[in-house]
Amino acid sequence: MSSDDPEDKWWRGPWAEGASWRLRRARYPLFVAFVLTLVLGLRAGMPFVAFGGFVLVLLAALVPARSRVERLAARHRNRGGADEVAAAQRAVLAAIAEPAFLLDDTCAVVEANAAASALFGPVARGAHLSARIRSPGVLDMVREAVAERRTGTIEHSDRVPSERWYQVHIAPLDEAAEDAGRFLLTFQDITEARRMDRMRSDFVANASHELRTPLASMTGFIETLQGPAKEDTAARERFLAIMLEQAERMGRLVEDLMSLSRLELRAHVAPSDRIALVGLIEHVCDALRPQAEELGVALAFTPASEEAVVLGDRDELIQVFQNLVENACKYGQSGERVEVSIAGPADGSDTPEGMVDVAVRDYGPGIPAEHVPRLTERFYRVDVETSRAKKGTGLGLAIVKHILTRHRARLIVRSRLGEGSVFLVRFKRA
Repeated sequence: MSSDDPEDKWWRGPWAEGASWRLRRARYPLFVAFVLTLVLGLRAGMPFVAFGGFVLVLLAALVPARSRVERLAARHRNRGGADEVAAAQRAVLAAIAEPAFLLDDTCAVVEANAAASALFGPVARGAHLSARIRSPGVLDMVREAVAERRTGTIEHSDRVPSERWYQVHIAPLDEAAEDAGRFLLTFQDITEARRMDRMRSDFVANASHELRTPLASMTGFIETLQGPAKEDTAARERFLAIMLEQAERMGRLVEDLMSLSRLELRAHVAPSDRIALVGLIEHVCDALRPQAEELGVALAFTPASEEAVVLGDRDELIQVFQNLVENACKYGQSGERVEVSIAGPADGSDTPEGMVDVAVRDYGPGIPAEHVPRLTERFYRVDVETSRAKKGTGLGLAIVKHILTRHRARLIVRSRLGEGSVFLVRFKRA
């Protein structure tokens, strides 16, 4: 035993505790014994003998029986062991990132970590789990697992303040451990996995629909050409033109799907080429200016006052700005003007230091506010018929978002009904 152990210190250990207890208990008899021995000693003319007898009585009172010392020492050890177990439990719960509760065999909360308190609110020790968690499914699963001392798992969803999904898991602790009879209850957030599953399902459904529509149209025209319009030259020419348009639409859709797949495979690899944005944007504007003129849109470009160089992939950045400028010309056609500009802090803009902004602005009808957060979702369209009429696949802005994510850049959309829209791309300077 270490010399620092409190049990080795007679003034702090169980011996001292027992002596103090016995002394308090015997204080009145000791006082009487002291007075009697003093009086008898004085009468017999032997005060020192009387005082020595009192000391012997006092020592007999102070020295407890061995069995009591052992009981007191055991109590000290148990108290220290319980404190160590509680401290270890708190340390383990604190190290768990997800919300976690330690429960006893009555489903009362023994400990809760900070994540659990943040999610469910402060939980008093000893309070029943149902004081904070009201889900009948979770509570039933916990009660059954505790009663049968087994593991249990269930999915739980919260819709306030926003929809979240959790995988709730409970497991008993080791029977041989000092904290036997305890159960660990954890809440793993699986919201992102659920959303990805939903997006994947929506993507497959939308892609199937987008391909099925032109295929059905082409099948109908082919059957018509093989039957009633077999000898009708004018109808054949008209139907073949429509079939070509539908085939081109499917080709654009397949190409966009392949672009998305390629981007997802390289999403974790940041590009490293130095790209001068002014030359790249000039190239995009020059390539799209004839198309803008056909739509009756004036396309203007304003470069930055200082050199704007970023790290990127030239082909992918051309694809981003071709998409944004083409969208501005097609969907902002009524405004008859599209402005593309590059700006940095030196140009008097609100661009942060070390960043550069490329803005594509149109003066068209604008986008309703409720649609703006979903513009970069796959196959999401503000107006389905208008998008199809303008040969959109519903994947353009999703591709833009994936490319900019790979470039560690941001897409900021600002729009007002009747005033037009601004699609702003913010890069970090190289």
